[in-house]
Amino acid sequence: MQITRVGSQDSVAGPADWFTGRTRIDPLFQAPEPARVTGSTVTFEPGARTAWHTHPLGQTLVVTAGLGWVQCEGEEIQEIRPGDVVWFPPGIKHWHGASPTTAMTHIAIQEALNGSAVEWMEHVTDEQYQK
Repeated sequence: MQITRVGSQDSVAGPADWFTGRTRIDPLFQAPEPARVTGSTVTFEPGARTAWHTHPLGQTLVVTAGLGWVQCEGEEIQEIRPGDVVWFPPGIKHWHGASPTTAMTHIAIQEALNGSAVEWMEHVTDEQYQK
């Protein structure tokens, strides 16, 4: 058994290559091999969002606070609220973040394939975000 105590892992600002706006990532866990699952809490300030990206084995989001938006490429933006659980299938291009006026926090859970859990792409433009 392993217990990771709250506060034992540093919070980090979301890298500008992966996010637009102010974000904070709080690592939760990275299961030891042979497991390949990781999880983090991500907090987005109003208007903040990820860049477009995919996950080789999919991603689950559990919304814990605020009001957010999610979108898969070619689909409409969907609103997400605390208690909502979002599943992005493997290889589906998507983004997620806060609404323009309200912060949002979610737990992000994904698995790595061949050592990689995500492929980052271009930023979501303001025009795409404001649709």
